[in-house]
Amino acid sequence: MGGDGRPAIEVERLTAGYGSTKILHGVDLTAAPGEFIAILGSSGCGKTTLLRTIAGFQKAFSGSIRLFGKDVAGLPPEKRGVAMVFQSYALWPHMTVLGNMGYGLRLRGVERGEIRRRVGDLLAMLNLSGLEDRKVTDLSGGQRQRVALGRALAIEPSLLLLDEPLSNLDAKVRLQLRYEIKALQNRLGFAAIHVTHDREEAMTMADRVVIMDQGRIAQMGTPEEVYDRPASPFVATFLGAENRIEFDVLPQTGGGVGLQAVGMARPAPWSGEHGAAPAAGAVTAFFREEAASLTAADATPGQDCPAAAIVLPGVVATRAYPGGHYRYGVDAGGRHLSVKDAGYHELGAPVGVCLPLSRLHIFPAATQ
Repeated sequence: MGGDGRPAIEVERLTAGYGSTKILHGVDLTAAPGEFIAILGSSGCGKTTLLRTIAGFQKAFSGSIRLFGKDVAGLPPEKRGVAMVFQSYALWPHMTVLGNMGYGLRLRGVERGEIRRRVGDLLAMLNLSGLEDRKVTDLSGGQRQRVALGRALAIEPSLLLLDEPLSNLDAKVRLQLRYEIKALQNRLGFAAIHVTHDREEAMTMADRVVIMDQGRIAQMGTPEEVYDRPASPFVATFLGAENRIEFDVLPQTGGGVGLQAVGMARPAPWSGEHGAAPAAGAVTAFFREEAASLTAADATPGQDCPAAAIVLPGVVATRAYPGGHYRYGVDAGGRHLSVKDAGYHELGAPVGVCLPLSRLHIFPAATQ
């Protein structure tokens, strides 16, 4: 929050869409001054509609939008005091770098010498010094996106909206700009909302991540919170926990519960150090491929596998080498599980899938 305690953005019960089609279904979102929020979701989930509605390019059906305490729902984009960077750059092709970056300042009546000074400072920050008189059509994709970012920052916004600005760039330039945008945001102190479908981009840049599904916020929290403690099966799978195993949670003699799945000789006792035990009944557990490892087919927990773990016997069905490790597809008790492992295993070899209980994301089967 700023010194007066007002959030940079307050969105309450926002609904919006196109024509008679509703895309956003009662979205609530708050961002503090200087906070970087990433909105993450698959195509069609409503993330760009949310951004465009905050910016004023899309009209809200209902709900409220306040920027630094001011209700802006009825204002056009140019009256909202926000800047936006688009996926397509949206630069003027007939203008130079200086002309594009200073365009917003010129509209605001800023004197020519001051425009050149401000743009010169931004060129230095964006590693574009010396290019101010070059046509933007003569620049690389990464340079053009830096110009688009500079144009947005030239008006010294308190809020910057970024609509997948890195998705058209190659991997190396994307990584560079990811770092540069975050460094600029830390240095200049503006609040930012960044829409992306790239999970790593969202997790590495944002103070908080908002995960959207079908026009609603499925979960919001720090990168660690949403990754380590997904609130639903959708969030778990969206953030990479695509392996799933059906378990029965069974009461154990002497107290406690154990997890029993097809292929397990006996239930794995739930350890209190992994948090509250799941309730008895049918559950579904999700886990990421890097959470598991491969061991001997007859291994048991505590032998080449942590004591608080399960071992599922299986057979190697597929193998790929993406670099640094192997990615295996294992048929285990009628399931196909994906596992990362450093060791080499032949196709058809019997193996055990070692899975620590602490790496499972468990939900009642009724939530599927």
